[in-house]
Amino acid sequence: MNSIQHLGSRLVIVLGCLTSLPGIAAEWSTTEAQLQYGRLDNPFTGGTTSTTILTLQHASGWKYGDNFFFVDFINDGERDGFNDTDVYAEWYPNFSLGKITGCDLSFGPVKDLGIIAGFNYSADANVEKFLPGVRVAWKLPGEAFLNTDITGYKDIGYGDSAPKEGDSYMIDFNGAFPFSIGKQDFSIEGHIEYIHNRTSEFGDVKSWVFAQPQFRWDMGKTLFNSPKQIFVGIEYQYWRNKLGVDITESTVQALLVWRF
Repeated sequence: MNSIQHLGSRLVIVLGCLTSLPGIAAEWSTTEAQLQYGRLDNPFTGGTTSTTILTLQHASGWKYGDNFFFVDFINDGERDGFNDTDVYAEWYPNFSLGKITGCDLSFGPVKDLGIIAGFNYSADANVEKFLPGVRVAWKLPGEAFLNTDITGYKDIGYGDSAPKEGDSYMIDFNGAFPFSIGKQDFSIEGHIEYIHNRTSEFGDVKSWVFAQPQFRWDMGKTLFNSPKQIFVGIEYQYWRNKLGVDITESTVQALLVWRF
């Protein structure tokens, strides 16, 4: 079974699990296709390569919480052993303690608390990570949101294509902040994560800071009278100690988003 077939079988399992849960009907749902283009660093050769990324991203809320997942299809146009038509995916189901208990758990700036269970998968390197933990949802006005996720970071892969790593932890801030200037609508959204250092079969893996903020303009509203459907902008990627090695990446990618 090749890497794409392997990912497809896992997505089928995920969707099967979701649809088998009681009360799974979505209260809200957003699905996007994102196209990004820019020059990304290869942490193993030290060079940079023009890279195209097609992302399918989905977020939805249901009776007991919410779900977020994305799949990246990555191609850097070179056969150098890194980002060669790679596939990368993450899934984060969050179980809202407020929804489950039926109690208002808000206090101060906190809106809700949740239990989260993340899963990361890289097809080319055959890497699988499990990230169980807690979520703090913060109070923000309007359609803006901000979460803080504090999770474990456990290697559950076989280590046959990438070095097996020891356990660590992650702290991730993720959110979206829409705003308007005159009649034009914009948003700043994305995440910033910290993953603590750990060991691998080959030695130490450095702690990293990884940020991917996007700046979007609602082009569909202005040009096609279709608000919240077509966006253009940029994604700034900052990665200190990319993949745990001593390389810092700082790059801007062009961004086109189509919301279904």
